[in-house]
Amino acid sequence: MRRRLALLVAATTSLVLIAFLVPLALLIKTVAADRAVNAATLQAQSLVSIVATSPRSTVSLTVDQVNASGSARVTVFFDDGRQLGRPMTRSAAVELAMRGRSLSVEEPGGRQVLVYVQTVAGAPAVIATFVDDAELRQGVGRAWLMLGLLGVLLMAAGIVVADRLARSMVRPITEVSAVSLRLARGDLDARASRSGPPEIQDVAAALNHLAGRIRDLMREEREAAADLSHRLRTPLTVLRLDTEALPDGEDSERIRADVDNLERAVSQLIADSRRPTGNGAIESDAAQVVHDRLDFWSALAEDTGREVRAEIDSGPVPVAVAADTLAAAVDALLGNVFAHTPDGTAFAVTLHAGADGGVRLMVFDDGPGFGQGAGSAITRGASGRGSTGLGLDIARRAARAGGGDLAVESAPDGGARVTLTFATRELVADAEQPQT
Repeated sequence: MRRRLALLVAATTSLVLIAFLVPLALLIKTVAADRAVNAATLQAQSLVSIVATSPRSTVSLTVDQVNASGSARVTVFFDDGRQLGRPMTRSAAVELAMRGRSLSVEEPGGRQVLVYVQTVAGAPAVIATFVDDAELRQGVGRAWLMLGLLGVLLMAAGIVVADRLARSMVRPITEVSAVSLRLARGDLDARASRSGPPEIQDVAAALNHLAGRIRDLMREEREAAADLSHRLRTPLTVLRLDTEALPDGEDSERIRADVDNLERAVSQLIADSRRPTGNGAIESDAAQVVHDRLDFWSALAEDTGREVRAEIDSGPVPVAVAADTLAAAVDALLGNVFAHTPDGTAFAVTLHAGADGGVRLMVFDDGPGFGQGAGSAITRGASGRGSTGLGLDIARRAARAGGGDLAVESAPDGGARVTLTFATRELVADAEQPQT
């Protein structure tokens, strides 16, 4: 913005200076030429009385003295064809002046001034002087240089003033942009100072009001989630007591482990609802998380006769998302495989770090796929298969929290393919830097 304002002022100032300085420069040139011509005319007129009344010998001596002391070339033409002074061509202008007319004419290399004189004998004569181009332009170059310097100084002053004005406007805009990025990262205490032009102050006030409203809504949402999670404590306690009453055996151990996992999930949900959002330092090892969740789901896959294929880069594979959030996303994707494909359907999980610093997590199965509804499968709360419709949305939100996104598609040979992309913490931080 500062650069555009400076260019605008430079263009406007240039037009004004051109409209002012060009006519002034032409006027200076004209004035300088008129000054030189007038000086030559006065010099020629000073000889009129001598040419009119003196003999030619006196006229010749006087003209030679003038030519020796002055820069102008003076020549006196007589009607009988003779001329005194410096040799000069008897042009048509001289013949015209012989008829009683004083004038000045343009000649190659300068200007010729002709003054008519009538001698005491009644014969006409013409005093001619020549002013060259150098004398016609004397002082013009220096004057033009001064005008050019004045124009440059005026333009520089205009650009400096415009830059200071633009800086006073850009600084509050940059601050508002930085505050908006802090709010996007979850720093709900960020506030913009009300400075700059009134319009920008209104934007800062609106942003601060929005930030306060977002903080209130987030607090209410966290409190509601914490209350709901806490209400699950009682049925979980009852369920745990019931599992304790079961006889020892493989089934009871599995049920107790499931209850433990459920209780950890509820506890984690309560902790997440109380934890402030926007921790820019969050990072986890995707390889470790995916390995852990595959170990958990592999037991169920073995019970249902599913083949599990895994291709996971050796860790660590850092991503800019919390471990529990990533684990919830992986559980959502693998849970969909078990929920929406028949027993015995094989599935695979791949995790690879790209050369650009991004990480790609892919889960695909040999089931029926998404059919024609691949695009609507990630719509939150929408499901055509009797589920909650939240699984893929949970995964998508996890991917976006890690600077990536989610994509779903049906494989050409059948089956569903879900791809999550993540970025490292450094890439996310670079993307969130304000642009000025």
